[in-house]
Amino acid sequence: MRILGISAFYHDSAAALVGDGSIIAAAQEERFTRKKHDSGFPRHAIDYCLDEAGIALDDIDFVVFYDKPFLKFERLLETYLAFAPKGFTSFRKAMPVWLREKLFLKDLLSKELKRHAPKFDWESKLLFSEHHLSHAASAFYPSPFEEAAILTMDGVGEWTTTSVALGHGNELNVIKEIHFPHSLGLLYSAFTYYTGFRVNSGEYKVMGLAPYGEPRYFNTILDNLIDLKADGSFRLDLSYFDYCTGLTMTNAKFHKLFDGLPRKPEERLTQREMDLAASIQAVTEEVVLRLTRSLAAETGMKNLCLAGGVALNCVANGKVLRDGHFQNIWVQPAAGDAGGALGAALAGYYCHQRQPRLLDAEGRDAMHGSYLGPNFRQDEVERRLRAAGAHFHVLDDEAIIDASATALAGEKALGWFQGRMEFGPRALGGRSILGDARSPSMQSVLNLKVKFRESFRPFAPSILREDVADWFELDGDSPYMLMVADVVKNRRIPMTAEQLALFGIDKLNVPRSEIPAITHVDYSARIQTVHAETNPRYYALIARFKELTGCPVIVNTSFNVRGEPIVGTPEDAFRCFMGTGIERLAVGNCFLLKEEQDSKLKQNYETQFDLD
Repeated sequence: MRILGISAFYHDSAAALVGDGSIIAAAQEERFTRKKHDSGFPRHAIDYCLDEAGIALDDIDFVVFYDKPFLKFERLLETYLAFAPKGFTSFRKAMPVWLREKLFLKDLLSKELKRHAPKFDWESKLLFSEHHLSHAASAFYPSPFEEAAILTMDGVGEWTTTSVALGHGNELNVIKEIHFPHSLGLLYSAFTYYTGFRVNSGEYKVMGLAPYGEPRYFNTILDNLIDLKADGSFRLDLSYFDYCTGLTMTNAKFHKLFDGLPRKPEERLTQREMDLAASIQAVTEEVVLRLTRSLAAETGMKNLCLAGGVALNCVANGKVLRDGHFQNIWVQPAAGDAGGALGAALAGYYCHQRQPRLLDAEGRDAMHGSYLGPNFRQDEVERRLRAAGAHFHVLDDEAIIDASATALAGEKALGWFQGRMEFGPRALGGRSILGDARSPSMQSVLNLKVKFRESFRPFAPSILREDVADWFELDGDSPYMLMVADVVKNRRIPMTAEQLALFGIDKLNVPRSEIPAITHVDYSARIQTVHAETNPRYYALIARFKELTGCPVIVNTSFNVRGEPIVGTPEDAFRCFMGTGIERLAVGNCFLLKEEQDSKLKQNYETQFDLD
């Protein structure tokens, strides 16, 4: 049985294909259209999924959309009626789109899909999941657990913003919900907006900025904005927010509480924004910890699965893991709306069709390392690079590993385009820019000369799984870069009294460990453990780097610049290589040196994409 899942029309459109319970393919539309967070119908992603399986749309048994638009429309209407006449402006802007497209989504989906298969029986084959059920399904069914509690947290689905479900075998039952407008995701997004970043894409910047500040507003938030109960349930004081009725997240009352107007995008960051980031991050962690503690006590479950946009807050995830109320935690790597496509397909297979669920005998999850996107044959790589004007050396498998590891050991920035593309927002060694974690200058070089992004933003380490406990306060798997842990004490560099007295961004350039390029200002790191079973070539690269340097840790960041989707094709990789400070590029078995390229192909890549 083959089931196609689709998420679309809000943000991060995607498609995923499940065959007899196995995940065959999944990809975000943005990787094909080169439009960040593309919300359009994912026709390119669908085409890829079908091509990967070698089938046509006629061969699909069911197509499942990831939420129910009529329920969302109901929320829009009821919210307006609850606040009317306030909010008419935002209602007037939203209504034409709903009446023209979203309310009649079944017809729209049918028309789009009929382009692939005009005679397909859409009336019986097109299904609709619920938003949080899709998230929960994406978290539980690919997990390695026979049974688990599932916590999903995001901005809002149809009505739900936070939900608890219980999974056992192929059964999945939602047992508790918190409804709009009370939302942890929207509370965090309000501070994303207020500190000058873009909602739905800048939340991870707030998380990265938080360690530079002090949580001075922690009590202010708890005393005024959110009524937080002991079990983690909560309600927001809506008089401080404008997202129900206006076109912004916050209002004058919010601004008065925090003594100022929102920071304008690209304005200089001040200590105030850092303290606000630290405060909302601390509140988020407190909410999540209370939720997970009460969930463990109420259900008696030993396993926890997480999904929804808030589950991408890897700092909070790390706190939950160390809190110890659950023995095992698994986070869906595509935790946001893109992962809803996968969840919809899995919900169709298990919840709708009641198919049996088989777990991996080795205890592995079903995500295949999240390497679910397109791959390119070596002859195709060579043809595409040659057509783009690239000069390259074709090396054998051992030589490409050695050349790449040698470049990293020489503190070169390396573009790494290998195997299948990752599904989800994180680059995991398939479409990555890599660097030497030992280099004191690598963090600023990658941010300013390669990524063209804010200097404060941290980078993640990739480390061989067997070495993780020697370098970080973590002794477990973190294959999807969704857990944060501190560098072990014996790898840290003690700070001087003068360094300890520094505040805010002045902390940035103080080396804090033997691997300063990935050690954040609070000694933390967002860890990816690398496993030979899921990515043997990336594992071999890091193993060779360890042979050369004695260090099993490298810097791993996504292969793109600020505002650009992660590269999807060899041509994308070459353009990014020629438009940035990347010095070496490995695409398949092709190895490129920047100094050997035609200087006429150099691009001003810094200004090609809208800032995120």
